[in-house]
Amino acid sequence: MVGDERGDAASSARRQLTLALRPPQDLTAARFVPAVSNAAARTWLAQMNWPDRRLWLWGPEGSGKTHLLHVWADRMAAPVVDARHLDSETLLRDDPACAALAIDSLESCRDERALLHLLNRAREKRVRLLLAARVPPARLDVALPDLASRLRAIAAVAIARPDDRLRATLLLRLLAERQLVVPQPVVDWLWQHLPRTGSAILQAVQRLDEAALTHGRPVTRAFAQLVLADLLAPDGSAYDDDDDFMIDEAATGPVV
Repeated sequence: MVGDERGDAASSARRQLTLALRPPQDLTAARFVPAVSNAAARTWLAQMNWPDRRLWLWGPEGSGKTHLLHVWADRMAAPVVDARHLDSETLLRDDPACAALAIDSLESCRDERALLHLLNRAREKRVRLLLAARVPPARLDVALPDLASRLRAIAAVAIARPDDRLRATLLLRLLAERQLVVPQPVVDWLWQHLPRTGSAILQAVQRLDEAALTHGRPVTRAFAQLVLADLLAPDGSAYDDDDDFMIDEAATGPVV
């Protein structure tokens, strides 16, 4: 039992250490990948004449909306706030010079009154707002009628489903950012079997990274199949867009 406890403690300590050493996600403009799927959003973010000085950016997980939101916020010197931690009083009272604000993950907002108050105060102070969520304003589950009406009035732009080239770049980039060494045949095999969504790629890389660190094992095809058993599509059925498409780092550009 003592040996098992020591092993468990060592494993826990190793996981904590590797998580602490993991580099932060790079959400700069230089790291953003322009694509057809995000062209409309980039056009809107490049201009300033938003109706009522506010814009709603929406798209599925892994589509790049959070990255775009951070790029815009950096350009505008605007704070970025997670909607789960909204505090309109602190945001717009303690920083009277605040001219722009970005709010992410609106579908996770826990305080509708705080969001309503923030929208009202932002209008009074003429603060430019960029809001991001997985759904458009009309589909957000909101109980307060006043808040629902204000959200529906916000101009919204969608980020479309990422294409193959963008998803391939995302996969390579995530592997590089986590310094996760995966042989090219395994990368190609993952591409053939992962669902065609950005969220699936994000989840797969995270799970492979954590499992490899926890068990101290290289990422082989057998290891990936074990770790991602519930995520992988059977018999390569996810690989239906282009039979000749292979992930080529030279074609997708540098990932480090």
